[in-house]
Amino acid sequence: MSQQLVQLNQYHLPLPTSSEEAYIQAVNRIPVLDADQERDLAERYHGEGDLDAARQLVLSHLRFVVHIARGYRGYGLALGDLIQEGNIGLMKAVKRFDPAVGVRLVSFAVHWIRAEIHEFILRNWRIVKIATTKAQRKLFFNLRSAKKRLGWLNHDEVEAVARDLNVKTKTVLEMESRLAGQDIGFDPLTSQEDDEAPWTPAAFLEDRRFDPAESIESDDWERFRGEALHSALSHLDERSREIIRHRWLAEERATLQELADRYGVSAERIRQLEKNAIGKLKAVVVGA
Repeated sequence: MSQQLVQLNQYHLPLPTSSEEAYIQAVNRIPVLDADQERDLAERYHGEGDLDAARQLVLSHLRFVVHIARGYRGYGLALGDLIQEGNIGLMKAVKRFDPAVGVRLVSFAVHWIRAEIHEFILRNWRIVKIATTKAQRKLFFNLRSAKKRLGWLNHDEVEAVARDLNVKTKTVLEMESRLAGQDIGFDPLTSQEDDEAPWTPAAFLEDRRFDPAESIESDDWERFRGEALHSALSHLDERSREIIRHRWLAEERATLQELADRYGVSAERIRQLEKNAIGKLKAVVVGA
């Protein structure tokens, strides 16, 4: 929770950030506003730009963010991060809240709090994004609660979930498969012994660094590229060849102005000669 309220600094909130429990205890001690107090603060903020009123609105609703964030602990993400994202949603709600509509801020803010938490989960729950369409996102956040038991869904359960969530059975099966998958590192953990390390993608790749055939092929390719470049340079006039050598092949590359001073022309002319020479080099190398 060390960065729990970084996003709330503009409101100067004096809340502890040393631990989740200390933070939660602190926000639970903040009094809840009644309807009249809430309306008065909202009118002061939107009518007069009173940031202190906005601060009080945010503070008084932080406990609700904690309550909502706790409902998403099953996704393997830190509660502190979920609370922080929910707090961002709460601030957005306070900014957009219209007291004249006649609803309480908590009812209006639930949508914004959940939306920020949902986006955070979708960004971080998997390296590969598992929910991209609207239907898939709906499934992502409802499939777990819709399942009546652990394990794979049977045919009747798939149809029931699809019917309840108004999506296709194909989408249910695809999302269930994605949810059942696990992220795996490309390389095994360095702390694990070779005989204890699980099979990872790196274990299935052939190490060809010391393959004699690969070494010979690489040497031949380097030799071919060198000969092709030398042949291509021989097709250029002396000035163009020197420009390419000084601009691209020398250890300390010359500037356009330095070459312009050497040949008594403008820097733009050197740029044109360089461009034409590179075009000729490409034509010769590709033709080879």
